[in-house]
Amino acid sequence: MSGIINLLPDSLANQIAAGEVIQRPASAVKELLENALDAKATSIQLIIRDSGKSLIQVVDNGIGMSEMDARMCFERHATSKIRSSDDLFNIRSFGFRGEAMASIAAVAHVELKTKRAEDEIGNTILIEGSKVKKHEPCQTHTGTSIAVRNLFFNVPARRKFLKSDPVELKHIIEEFIRVALPNPEVHFTLHHNDNELYHFPISNLRQRIANYFGKNANEKIVPVTEEADFVEISGFVGKPDLIKKSRGDQYLFINRRFVKSNYLNHAIKMAYENLIPQDHHPFYVLLLEIDPAMIDVNIHPTKQEVKFENERLIYNYIRVAVKHALGKYSITPSLDFDKVNQDPMEAINLETTPSSFSSPPTRVSAASAQPSVSRGPSPAPTNPSKQETQEWLKFYEELNNTASSESSPAAITLSSDWSTDEEDTEIQPEENKKHSFQVHDTYIISPIKSGLMVIDQQAAHERILYEKYLRNLKDQKILSQKSLFPETVQLDPKLVKILDDIIEELRYTGFGIEKISSNAYVISSIPSVGLLDAPARFITEFVETYAGNIEIQLGIKENIARSMAIHSSIKKGKKLMEEELVTLIDQLFACEMPYMSPSGKKCFITYGLDELQNRFKA
Repeated sequence: MSGIINLLPDSLANQIAAGEVIQRPASAVKELLENALDAKATSIQLIIRDSGKSLIQVVDNGIGMSEMDARMCFERHATSKIRSSDDLFNIRSFGFRGEAMASIAAVAHVELKTKRAEDEIGNTILIEGSKVKKHEPCQTHTGTSIAVRNLFFNVPARRKFLKSDPVELKHIIEEFIRVALPNPEVHFTLHHNDNELYHFPISNLRQRIANYFGKNANEKIVPVTEEADFVEISGFVGKPDLIKKSRGDQYLFINRRFVKSNYLNHAIKMAYENLIPQDHHPFYVLLLEIDPAMIDVNIHPTKQEVKFENERLIYNYIRVAVKHALGKYSITPSLDFDKVNQDPMEAINLETTPSSFSSPPTRVSAASAQPSVSRGPSPAPTNPSKQETQEWLKFYEELNNTASSESSPAAITLSSDWSTDEEDTEIQPEENKKHSFQVHDTYIISPIKSGLMVIDQQAAHERILYEKYLRNLKDQKILSQKSLFPETVQLDPKLVKILDDIIEELRYTGFGIEKISSNAYVISSIPSVGLLDAPARFITEFVETYAGNIEIQLGIKENIARSMAIHSSIKKGKKLMEEELVTLIDQLFACEMPYMSPSGKKCFITYGLDELQNRFKA
């Protein structure tokens, strides 16, 4: 009786392995760059065409390979890094599985040229779909050049599911940066379609960070240096003014290998406790050197996940190291905010206030209203006269009145062009809406027939503005307003192609934006309906958000409306008047989709009477 289990041919086995290791062009880029580093290269060139779909070429000046090694590197599970099972627990190299080259050769046309320094002549090998087409001597430089052409040529289903060129290029650049950042002693260049996108000369880590993130980032980072028994932590973290709402500028390396760890990311964020908003993310480039015997890097095909022997201890070391760096460079706050927020009326020596005050006077030092920061000796205090005191009282009353009128969100929610249509502002609240009230200047409590409703004021306003802007954009009702002082914005090269593709549509929405260099743009006008106080920052954040939404096919108008709504909505902590609460509720439930904000948060939740009664049961 014949069996039904057969041994897979090598070519098919390699294609299956390629499905795990080589998922997109960026996967091949990562494996080739890591192999170049393992070859002790000090100069690495990455050359890309059509976002890696036509060509991925890595040229290095490493140690090269012999004729036998050049042929063996394309065999499955062939590696120079592993000799015994003990070596799996002492891995310091990047590639060690022996799957990458075989997997790439199974789904592409691969040409390898390599030569060692002691050899007079090198070798070239041409492989197409795991089949060796040519293997012969050649004249080449010392080191290795690997060209991968027509990726997934024999797996049309995989090629069909590749994303657009901007998306695939973005992934390639991410992998390139993850290799280039922790290795500043290596010269890196990246060319795409004959254009040089990055040029990183040999430098130190701070210079490498400045080369990539710009001079602005260089001025806003502080060094982290800590050494413990089994871990060394080095690198840089950003000051609080370098934070972003989106993740991205966060790089954690263990033994020079980029890793993803929500657990360790939380440790870094905890070091910024009370320094940054909860929904923002800090900047960091941190390198950890750990004994390889205490970690396992062999738990994921892409090797971006690591298992620790004592993860909790690493967590505490990182949190303390970052917190110490922020404190050492005086980033942590030193003001007594309880005293700063004290009512300014109490800063007056009430001993001399007029007797018209019905309550007895209280002696409060004027200095108590100031932040508790030492500024050297101060002159002896003098008691103000009665007339001076009255002038101060009048000043503070006017100041309070001005502040309350300026800070009132009515200027945003009712008077601004960013609010809803004019006919929507006519308020005819029902009886229960008259009893709506605000909690912690964040939530609105409103009774309903079945119980009560809790509204997130920021999420609700985002939804209102989003639908308003989207209608205007689709109806092309957006006009431009010239900026008095045009702003210049410099984008990361990985975002330039994305902005170039949508720049015409941005102009239709009211932005006057022109390209002035390879990655710089000038913004001369903004939509007249907007309250964009920082157009350059808005464009940067918008393009970053749009890049993240390309894969889910969210349209340009939807992206612009979403970004504008989030940027211009009233925020948590804003005090609202009663009529504004009613207006917000009316406008929310006039929306087509009042349940969810454009950022994905619930706009409101409800509590039924039965649920409330059950909470009070013994």
